[in-house]
Amino acid sequence: MNFFKKSKWTKTIVVLLLAMTVFSCKETKNETPVKSAEAVKEVSAEAVKYLVDIEKSTIAWKGAKKVGDSHHGTLQISEGYLALKDGKLSSGNFVIDMTSIKNIDIEDAGYNKKLTDHLNSADFFDVAKYPTAVFEITDVNYEVGMDMVKGNLTIKGITKSIEIPATTALSGSDGASFKSLTFTIDRTVWNVKYNSGKFFDDLKDKLINDEIEFTINLIAKK
Repeated sequence: MNFFKKSKWTKTIVVLLLAMTVFSCKETKNETPVKSAEAVKEVSAEAVKYLVDIEKSTIAWKGAKKVGDSHHGTLQISEGYLALKDGKLSSGNFVIDMTSIKNIDIEDAGYNKKLTDHLNSADFFDVAKYPTAVFEITDVNYEVGMDMVKGNLTIKGITKSIEIPATTALSGSDGASFKSLTFTIDRTVWNVKYNSGKFFDDLKDKLINDEIEFTINLIAKK
């Protein structure tokens, strides 16, 4: 009888642990894997180079607390290029102007400025010291309807390799576009640790998600 009770209790624990494991996997499945930096692809002689139109290109971002509000906004591109060979993306890079961080969901001007000033500060992206971020393509795996673009992402002087799902297309006789699906990165990998549950205890409602969402939309011309 005692053995039966112990066995039943053990089975219950196993079920709970399995459920926790499944839930954990579901929570992180959309996070972009991060690896060590890789060699950047050079522009081949056969590729056509398109310069990024910084006025028409943008990056959308979204961050959130564990409990409570989320905020979203944009970042601007300061320069970059896409290189296409036979109509397919082969290499490229773009520079992100981190001083251009903008929030677009807070209507109150004072609160809006408070948030963007905080994002600019050393708590987050420290833009006075690191005014730019860079993405440099290292490889492209072509798939039907979607390319998996590998590249080195540098934020706050830290470079890591990530993979972005995106589509690249020609536009007219002299244009090209690059549009990513929404992807997430773990900000703490790039030393953005403010109110992260990995580094601070008992934050309660001040806990901020480690994951930041990005969507890239680049327009380029010869």
